[in-house]
Amino acid sequence: MNRAARLLALCLLGSALALMAGCGSVPKRGGYYQDDGPGAHPPANLDQIADAEPRLEPLHRFANNPYSVFGRQYVPYKKLTPYRERGIGSWYGRKFHGQRTSSGESYDMYAMSAAHATLPIPSYARVTNLANGKSAIVRINDRGPFHSGRLIDLSYAAAYKLGYAGVGSARVEVEAITREDMPMIAAQRRKPQAIASAAAPVARREPAPPAAAVTAPVMATAAVEAIAAPPAQPIPIDTEANGIYLQLGAFSARDNAENFRARIYQQLAWLNDPIEIHARDGMYRLHLGPYHDRAEAGGMADKLRESLQVKPVVVVR
Repeated sequence: MNRAARLLALCLLGSALALMAGCGSVPKRGGYYQDDGPGAHPPANLDQIADAEPRLEPLHRFANNPYSVFGRQYVPYKKLTPYRERGIGSWYGRKFHGQRTSSGESYDMYAMSAAHATLPIPSYARVTNLANGKSAIVRINDRGPFHSGRLIDLSYAAAYKLGYAGVGSARVEVEAITREDMPMIAAQRRKPQAIASAAAPVARREPAPPAAAVTAPVMATAAVEAIAAPPAQPIPIDTEANGIYLQLGAFSARDNAENFRARIYQQLAWLNDPIEIHARDGMYRLHLGPYHDRAEAGGMADKLRESLQVKPVVVVR
């Protein structure tokens, strides 16, 4: 039985379409399933695949019904509503490529889509990789993941765009896109088209005399700069908040700190606490926390020593 049949069986509980089903394989390592992985011949332009375009769609008749997996009850949202949560993002690929999703559509690992346990089907969400600030808009059309500690399963293309397809998982922020968000997102998507339209007449003009050549390009450049959006800024990951933390490492290069943080999240699927990069005095320190007291921090330190073979240090700032 394919993935969609299993997930639809969960979503159609209590309906006449009930199916004999069970949950699929649980991710064993990385973010994707044990015998899953990227396709043999992915498109050459994965970086250029456009985000999903949010629009109002009728919600699926059955895929938003309450369901239960591994003894846990899930109650999906029945309407578009504000939602923001941080956790571990994984991805699924060739094993389910072409199979039916919970929405009844075919899963396309090269489309900007995702599986979520409770967000409405279909709906849209912005997913941000907290390690590098990259974000993408995906269409929620499937249920999952049901592995403890996983928040969302992205398509291979979406995970590639966020920069974690190679490592399997990453800590992400998922923010639902509501009806009120859609006009602003649509306007932002139109800006590149407006820029192209503003620049096009300049490209089609006949070469101007030397005296006129001074002003025309300057005016065109000013028009483009007025329309262009400012570059997107990554979500801040440094903080000066006071409290008790566990220091997991210190690095002279920020890239090394970010890579080590990503590796920790990859190895510890159960870890949902934020790991901050605390920059000071030319060093980049990984701080886990904050904790209420030293006893709570010490308990977590013991777990990390067993799991990662590291020696966390309690720090107060």
